[in-house]
Amino acid sequence: MKLDLSGKRAIVTGGGRGLCRCIAEALHDSGAEVVLVGSSEATKKTAEEMQAAGPAVHAVTGNLGKKNEIAGIFTQCMELLGGRVDILVNGAGTQFRCDAVDFPADEWERILALNLSAVFYLSQMAGKEMIRNGYGKIINIASMTSFFGSSRIPAYTASKAGVAQLTKALSNEWASHGINVNAIAPGYMETRLTGDIKEKNPEQYKEITSRIPMGRWGTGEDLKGLAVFLASDASAYISGAVIPVDGGYLGK
Repeated sequence: MKLDLSGKRAIVTGGGRGLCRCIAEALHDSGAEVVLVGSSEATKKTAEEMQAAGPAVHAVTGNLGKKNEIAGIFTQCMELLGGRVDILVNGAGTQFRCDAVDFPADEWERILALNLSAVFYLSQMAGKEMIRNGYGKIINIASMTSFFGSSRIPAYTASKAGVAQLTKALSNEWASHGINVNAIAPGYMETRLTGDIKEKNPEQYKEITSRIPMGRWGTGEDLKGLAVFLASDASAYISGAVIPVDGGYLGK
C-alpha cells in the first residue's frame, strides 16, 4: 500500500504540540518511527503519550532559532533513528503581532531565524543524507501568507513566503536525487497562535469565518491526510508544490 509508512524514519520539528503534533501522530499511525523536536520539556511528554503503541517515538529538545544548536539537534535525531532519515517535516514556527512601522528588530531576527533559516539548515543536513540514500521526503509548513501579504505580522509573512520559495528551490535541485520537497500551507487554524483572535477580537474572528467557504476554521486533524500522502510513495511524482489546506479561503 503506497500510503503505508512502515519502516520509514521521520523527524518532525514543532511536533510536541499543535498542528505538528497532529502531523507526527499521523505519520506514526501510518507506521513511521518518529523523532519529535521541540523547545520545551513538553515534547518528551508528547512522545511518551504517542508511544502507547506502534513504532518508537523519540524526543529531542533544543532551540532551532539558534544556529549554533541546529547541528547538534540534527545529530541527536540521527542517532535516535539509527543513522537514517526518510522524512523531514519542518514545522517549528512562531510569530509576533505589531504594526510594521513599530516592529522590533529583535523580533524580526527571532522569527526569521526559526521560521525560515532553521528550515533551510535542517533541510540542508537532511538533504545530504537523503541524496546519499537516493530517497527522501521533505515537508515544509508554509501558510496562507505564503500567497498574500496579511497585516501586522510582517516577519511571519516574509518567513512563510520564503518557505514557499525555498520549497521550490530545493525541489529543483533534489528531485532528480529521489527527494520530494513540498509544502503544506494551512489556512486559518484553531491553534495557540491564533487563539487570541477569537478571544480578543470576536468580530474579526466572525469576519474571517464568514469568508471561509466551509464555514469553519481548520484543525490539526485536517492536515493529517495530506501529510501522510506527501510523506508516502503515493506522492512520488509531486515535488515543489505548496498546497493550501484552508477550507477554500484562497479560492474565494
